[in-house]
Amino acid sequence: MRDPNGTARATDQPVVAGVDGSAPSLRAVDHAADEAALRGLPLRLVYASLWERYEGSGLAGNPDRPSEEVRAEDIVARAARRAHDRRPDVRVTTEVLPEEPEYALVRESRHASVLVLGSRGRGARAAALLGSVSLTVAGHTHCPLIVVRGDQDEPAGTGTRGRVVVGVGEQAAGSAAVRFAVEEARRRGVPVEAVRAWECPEHRSTGHPLLAGEPARLHRQQAGETLVAALRDLPADAELHGRTVEGHPRTVLVDASRDAGLLVVGATPRHGHHGLRLGRVAHGVLHHADCPVAVVPECG
Repeated sequence: MRDPNGTARATDQPVVAGVDGSAPSLRAVDHAADEAALRGLPLRLVYASLWERYEGSGLAGNPDRPSEEVRAEDIVARAARRAHDRRPDVRVTTEVLPEEPEYALVRESRHASVLVLGSRGRGARAAALLGSVSLTVAGHTHCPLIVVRGDQDEPAGTGTRGRVVVGVGEQAAGSAAVRFAVEEARRRGVPVEAVRAWECPEHRSTGHPLLAGEPARLHRQQAGETLVAALRDLPADAELHGRTVEGHPRTVLVDASRDAGLLVVGATPRHGHHGLRLGRVAHGVLHHADCPVAVVPECG
């Protein structure tokens, strides 16, 4: 479907997964196929690499094509077969791009409904993929990015089970992260748990609990008010549960991820700079959560 100006509507944009042949990226393919099935959208699998930089890019039976390009096409073909085996009803397309994966995936995010990546990559150079490609993309993505964490393959559908947890930040009212969490939970048929963490510096530094009681009460009250604002104007039929928790937001959300199906956090634009402000909380959960993490761009 297209709007009157001929532009493709967001609801028609595919789910995109970045692949590189590693086990984590194949789990990302599984998750992306499930997402595409839930949304009734096609799945686009993208491999991006500057293969001319690799040593030994000799001929592979074809004098016009370097061996890395041949291998890349094999990687996307195997990923496509895996996606089809998992979700036969999802239409799958593939693309091999001779460029840096960070740039290619950020560009892909402009025309995707959701972008899905694995938590790590292939080989020694990619051992720190979360700190390079995934974190770079997370800081510049134009659509929700899901980073698939965990080390075990899951049967079709199991990756979409378990409640959706969303971290409520300072930008509470009209939060894109909260809206995304609610929509995702409705597709999966699971509840949403909205979590607002709060800390009281005086509470930590005061030895006598009675002396810290009033500041702690005020912090707890402010957290509750922020949570209420975040859940206002959401669909009446959404199964929502909200709670405030004392503790560092990163620790609170990582703890909540242990029995969740998805953890959602927001990222805000950096004024005067390109990209998003992930902050310590998003960095921490991307590295340590026990379930897939969705990073959702918030409006500036």
